[in-house]
Amino acid sequence: MFWKTSRLRDLTADQWEALCDRCGLCCLEKLTDHRTGKVFYTAVPCRLLDTHRGTCRDYHRRTTLVPSCERLCADTIETCRWLPHSCAYRRLVEGRALPAWHPLVCGDRDAVHREGVSVRNRPLQPAMPATADLGAYIVDWGIWRRWRRPRF
Repeated sequence: MFWKTSRLRDLTADQWEALCDRCGLCCLEKLTDHRTGKVFYTAVPCRLLDTHRGTCRDYHRRTTLVPSCERLCADTIETCRWLPHSCAYRRLVEGRALPAWHPLVCGDRDAVHREGVSVRNRPLQPAMPATADLGAYIVDWGIWRRWRRPRF
């Protein structure tokens, strides 16, 4: 239960990678309302996203192949407000526990998919449309409301 006792910046590379639940939601194209900061997810996945596994098809070269891909690290994670509310990195930064379906908690890599907190079995665009107006592809699968941090 290293995630309970260590700060993100103190994790080993293997521990850091283990925190990822492989939902693939962070690999969807997103739009941000610059006035409000609200993030809108679209049904357009990164071209490298394996939508069944929720992983990158070329993880080690992803930032070279997709220049807009952001490499998450402990130094920048707090500024990544575009991460889904269900994301383990975001949850830990916000002082929240990992959910019961997280692979580190339940020991099951497919639990995130059965819980419906992933890209698996979602109606996604097969590729980025050439003259895409991403606003036309905004989706609301209810995932984000369900896992949003409660406001007090």
